[in-house]
Amino acid sequence: MPPATHLTAGLVPPRVDAAAKAGLLDLVAHAHAEADWSLRRSAALLGIEHTRLLRWTARALTGDLRDARPGPENALHALLDWERTAILDLAEAWGETDRSHRKLAHRGSRLGLVHVSESTCWRVLVAAGVILPAAPARIPRSKTPWPEWAELTPGVIWIYDFTHFRASKRVAVAVVDVVSRLWLSTVVSAQETSTEVEVAFTAALLFDGKDHLLDEDLLAELAAGVVPDNDERVPVLLAVSDNGPQMTSTATAVFMAGARIAQHFGRPSTPNDQAWIESFFGHLKGEFPHLEKIRDAGELEAELGRCRTHYNTVRLHESLQYVTPDDEHHGRGPALRAARRAGLERAHQQRLATNRQARKDHQ
Repeated sequence: MPPATHLTAGLVPPRVDAAAKAGLLDLVAHAHAEADWSLRRSAALLGIEHTRLLRWTARALTGDLRDARPGPENALHALLDWERTAILDLAEAWGETDRSHRKLAHRGSRLGLVHVSESTCWRVLVAAGVILPAAPARIPRSKTPWPEWAELTPGVIWIYDFTHFRASKRVAVAVVDVVSRLWLSTVVSAQETSTEVEVAFTAALLFDGKDHLLDEDLLAELAAGVVPDNDERVPVLLAVSDNGPQMTSTATAVFMAGARIAQHFGRPSTPNDQAWIESFFGHLKGEFPHLEKIRDAGELEAELGRCRTHYNTVRLHESLQYVTPDDEHHGRGPALRAARRAGLERAHQQRLATNRQARKDHQ
């Protein structure tokens, strides 16, 4: 605050100390005594409300010009002592159950003990150093390993899931090869059931040349909806999915058994176990945002077919070291990657030879 010796340093700030107030009052009194200036005229010149000068004059008579805290010592709506005690008692009795200051505030009203806002409850608990118990951590579930026979080669491990397209009010199930990233099939429908799963896998088997796995005799045997425990045939495909009801249904299990496809389910609430299909849908909707705007179901299905061709045969896949899924699935990926490495080496040697020759010619 400006001291009394600096009264000419500018307009009076909102808060000043006792010495500055006394100096200003003396200055106003001097202006009145020597030049007959009114209080309002002096206040206008000093840039201060005349009512402040009046209050300071009244306080000067009592000898208290200190810069006091504005307002009353305690707010009129301040929390009462018994209310603070009630909040702390509530936290002690119900903290383990509610585990939230928001719930405790409502619990107090429900029990008729104390009526305070959620933020007030939080402030009281913080001031008292009370920490509500947190919810117990979930027991981690170990990830189920894939079967030993499931090799990381194209055409062995497939993954599938559903995604929604809100504009057309349709869902689409896609089947993708985990290793080659080949988009094998898509089925657009208004519902998510085992029927869509069966249709999608039938189309995927046909697309990948594995229609011989559709054993009609065994499918007829399984028509009763019971998967035999004594089926000794070795599965040739692994279908990875989450735990959705259409994936875990008996109808889906019957179809998978008939097609010699083993099922592998990820852990509940762990989408990372299905990271391949989650990433696929993210890229699909991110690179083709117009899919979310299509309203006609037929148009959506046709456009998904076009995107599938582009995804499989044109788009270079980063995780495949920039070959297409079709290249990787049909064994052309290693040769293409080797050809690029060889091309890079040839280009490097050509640059060296050309630049060396240019340097010799310059000399």
